[in-house]
Amino acid sequence: MKTPIDNTFEGFKVALKNDPDLQKKFQEDPVKAVETIVTKNPIETDSWIYRIIVISLGLAVLTIVVTLTIMSMKDGNQINAQVITIFTAISSGAIGALAGLLAPSPGKN
Repeated sequence: MKTPIDNTFEGFKVALKNDPDLQKKFQEDPVKAVETIVTKNPIETDSWIYRIIVISLGLAVLTIVVTLTIMSMKDGNQINAQVITIFTAISSGAIGALAGLLAPSPGKN
C-alpha cells in the first residue's frame, strides 16, 4: 500500500510518526519503505491554482485588448508598431496558455 504525503520533509515525518505500518517497514528496510511513499502533487489537489492562472491570463488578454482599443481611439492611427507587436505577442502567449490549460488531456477520460 502506498502512503501519500505532502511534498515536504515535514510531511514525511508526520506520516512516519502517525503510521505504525510505515514505521515497521522503515525499521526493516528503509529504502523499500521510502519507495512506498507517494508525494501528493499540489496541482492535482488544489483547484485554486488553475483558477488563479486562468483568471490572470484572461485578465491579461482583456487588459491588452482594452488598452489597444483606448490607444487607437486616443491617437487615431499614430500607434507605435512596436507597441502593437509587443501586445500581440503577450496576448498570443496568454491565449495559448489558456488553451493549453483548458483543453482536456489526451490520456484522461
